[in-house]
Amino acid sequence: MQLRKGVVLAAPKSGSGKTLITCAMIEALKEKEVPVVSYKCGPDYIDPMFHRTILGVPGGNLDTFFTGEADTRNLFLAQTKKEAFAVVEGVMGLFDGLGGIKEEASTYHLAKTISLPVVLIVDAHGMGRSILSILAGFLSYDKEHLIKGVILNRVSKMFFASLANLIESELDIQVLGYFPEQKELHLESRHLGLKMPQEKKNLKEQVRVAAKSLAETVDLEALLALGSASVRESDLPGENDVKEDRQIRLTGAATHEIVKKNTILAVAYDEAFCFYYQENLRALEQAGFSLQFFSPVHDQKLPEGASALLLGGGYPELFAKELSENQEMMQSIVTAIRDGMPSVAECGGFMYLHRTLTTEDGVTYPMCNILPADCSYQGKLVHFGYAAFQEEKPLFLKKGETIKGHEFHYFDSTENGMSCKAVKPTGKREWNCVHAGDNHWWGFPHLYYPSNPDFVAHFYQKALEYADSCEKASPQA
Repeated sequence: MQLRKGVVLAAPKSGSGKTLITCAMIEALKEKEVPVVSYKCGPDYIDPMFHRTILGVPGGNLDTFFTGEADTRNLFLAQTKKEAFAVVEGVMGLFDGLGGIKEEASTYHLAKTISLPVVLIVDAHGMGRSILSILAGFLSYDKEHLIKGVILNRVSKMFFASLANLIESELDIQVLGYFPEQKELHLESRHLGLKMPQEKKNLKEQVRVAAKSLAETVDLEALLALGSASVRESDLPGENDVKEDRQIRLTGAATHEIVKKNTILAVAYDEAFCFYYQENLRALEQAGFSLQFFSPVHDQKLPEGASALLLGGGYPELFAKELSENQEMMQSIVTAIRDGMPSVAECGGFMYLHRTLTTEDGVTYPMCNILPADCSYQGKLVHFGYAAFQEEKPLFLKKGETIKGHEFHYFDSTENGMSCKAVKPTGKREWNCVHAGDNHWWGFPHLYYPSNPDFVAHFYQKALEYADSCEKASPQA
């Protein structure tokens, strides 16, 4: 049985210091020349972006709501080399799953699914013996005995020694070390999560400082040993056990019948549009697309020879002026879409296609005007969290099927669309959304393509048809 090495970094609650310690740990392991791969539990773009951009390690997402246990397990195996040590950053509190009340989609559920030990990061500032009750409670609720270690955050060197002895004498858990409080080291926040890597000056240096501190106060050899031991007997398959049909389904190609060509997909990627799951990009490539990135902020036209367009999420509201002033690029996109180029636009990309965009400060900017509708800041979350999306009329999906994703936006449109019904996984909330046709899918949802690879297969098929039509219409044809 081929398992993978690694640990899941979790906490009792958000705000315990997971992200900073995760970044410091990855950097510290890199300094020890340990091959590291990182993952974020849940629907998060920015933490993996930090891991890739600032730390220079492969970073992706694993989510049991999006892909269930078996497919999540296989994605983890397929994306993690045997020699790599996986550092998986949890989300919220360890047991907080769907709706905050279910185990599904929690950090604990993911740890069980990929069979990695859990290391709890506990903010112990202002605490003494009371920390025993927190740890004892988590250990008693850990039915699979996954919690193997603890790192105490925001404690002094002197007090740590006393706490460590107390914990290990009374509880069956290994104290791996501590991280002292360092007020100068913090990652600033924004309403969509952590600030973008490019916005934080000297961030790499801060992470190096944090890594040096962590290497002095956390037993990394013990951590590596803990993460290299099998946690429990599992039915986790090796990569040779993953059936070919599952591989095809996970990577985005619905059948072998589609003839792969070098079909160019123009992908908007710059400071305004940068929210992409690595698993989505991989699915697009493995379906047959050749990805070419371009900047709606800085470039004047779409990549030459593009057969399809992907406008991902991001922060278009922060660059509304620049986007609005780049008339050449907007005209290039408008012409392509009106000529029939297949397109997908998610959240920020959807906002860009509107007639106007009104930002938080009340300034209105003209946008592409593909959609005769207006988008504006609402001052509160409009929709938040997981949802499954089902088309009212089968277009990108088969009849009755859904694709999973999430919404998280403070902006709203005067025309959100009626092509899909969004259904929350808990409770009874649902709403209409998305403008979809045979060759386009535009809306606020952020989609996770491996949850239904038919979406990518349809998109690719439409790109093939468009490329063929352009070739036939060419004077040289």
